[in-house]
Amino acid sequence: MVSQNTLDLLSSGKVLWQNWRRTYPDVQAFEPDLHGADLHGADLCEFDLRGADLTEANLQEANLQNANLQDADLRSADLRNANLSDANLLRTNLHRIDLRGANLCHANLSGANLSNADLRGADLSGAILSKAKFDHANLSQVDLSKVDLSKADLRRADLSGAILGNTKVDQATSP
Repeated sequence: MVSQNTLDLLSSGKVLWQNWRRTYPDVQAFEPDLHGADLHGADLCEFDLRGADLTEANLQEANLQNANLQDADLRSADLRNANLSDANLLRTNLHRIDLRGANLCHANLSGANLSNADLRGADLSGAILSKAKFDHANLSQVDLSKVDLSKADLRRADLSGAILGNTKVDQATSP
């Protein structure tokens, strides 16, 4: 569970957070525990959250623009209406995440696990989703045009009503 010290440090601002991660490269700073944290509406723009445990965190309406979430664990997190534009979500675990209405424009989700994720109403314009796993993900009514789905696993994904024009789907596996 998230410690108050970690939350206090995160809310102190980007500069202190980044310095802490560089100065104390122990497990706590290398893989910060933010499990179940209430970060609703938090401004985490350009924060380094690589490898962070954000499982079950409330990040509704949070600003994560240009944030580095590479290899982070966001299982069952709530990111409804969050801004993740230009974020690095490379190999991030997004299993059972709620991304309804989220802005993922130009985000890099290569190799991310989006199984059982709900992406209805999400903006994925220009997103990189190559090698991402969408097992049982809800992509219904999502505009996937101009999205890179190369080698993505779309088996058992709900694509009903999804817009696929100009989508790059080289070697993608589909339902």
